[in-house]
Amino acid sequence: MVMYAANIYFWRRYRINYSFIFGFKKGTELGYREVLLLSSGLSVLMMAGIVSNLDMDMDPKTKSYKALTELVPLGLVVVVICITFCPFNVIYRSSRFFLIQCAFHCICAPFYKETLTDFFLADQLTSQVQAFRSLEFYICYYGWGDFRRRTDKCNESKVFEVFYYIVAVIPYWMRFLQCLRRLYSERDKMQGFNGLKYFSTIIAVVARTGHELRRGFTWKIIAATSSGVAMVINTYWDLVIDWGLLRRNTKNSWLRDKLAIPNRSIYFVAMVLNVILRLAWMQNILGFREAPFLHRTALTAIVAILEIIRRGIWNFFRLENEHLNNVGKYRAFKSVPLPFNHD
Repeated sequence: MVMYAANIYFWRRYRINYSFIFGFKKGTELGYREVLLLSSGLSVLMMAGIVSNLDMDMDPKTKSYKALTELVPLGLVVVVICITFCPFNVIYRSSRFFLIQCAFHCICAPFYKETLTDFFLADQLTSQVQAFRSLEFYICYYGWGDFRRRTDKCNESKVFEVFYYIVAVIPYWMRFLQCLRRLYSERDKMQGFNGLKYFSTIIAVVARTGHELRRGFTWKIIAATSSGVAMVINTYWDLVIDWGLLRRNTKNSWLRDKLAIPNRSIYFVAMVLNVILRLAWMQNILGFREAPFLHRTALTAIVAILEIIRRGIWNFFRLENEHLNNVGKYRAFKSVPLPFNHD
């Protein structure tokens, strides 16, 4: 949410008409202050849960209530879900319902004709694999009653292991189906290539997950190869197709003819960061699963955060390209000539 707030701030600063491109109802779109307010409120809620959990665990009077203490994280998730689906006109209802509608279209792909907001949200979800896996753990931990014994036996379950694969693939599969729908509807062969890109990512995710769970030299070779191929394809697509950069015969060398940001060096920095942050994706295969000063779970969280930062950077330049060059064939213009010509 902080990255989204930063995106909104810079979209407005460089006059990128994000509200029109996304199709927000006029007057209901959130500014960066409103998004920061929401993210701050959720952060305070989360910190209150952490502090209360620690306090109950340390206080001799409540230390024996182990099951009650373990219910605090579940309570946080329930509160956030209730806020999201709250039917009353509070906490930016129009924006919440807009999000729910787009998420529903993503889940039901390819049965709905895709709009930019639908596949834009699906792209965000591909950067949230760790969050999906955390939800799977919540279902296992609380649904099977492990929280009462304060023991984590989820990893010992074959069902959990199978869904560990499935949950990681779901966001990419939704995006793959969206590409197939656009290929069918628009007869655009680029959507076929885009679908192949996501299919290669699915193979890489499955191989990486297998390496994480199984280990072994064979899994490592398969995971490293598939991830390397997927990383090269995804990086090329990010820079050339989604951002419209790395163009040779332009007035801005290796960039586009049209740029929203006057300082051209920012584009080169963004391209380098995209490559570096994508390399963090491969840390699991390269063997950097543990650091001497970090717990394994903390390292996983850091890598997940780096992917979210990369996605936030991608968001800005993707929408800038849409605004300036109409890459996605949507009705978005930098300017409208006046007077209007009827013919």
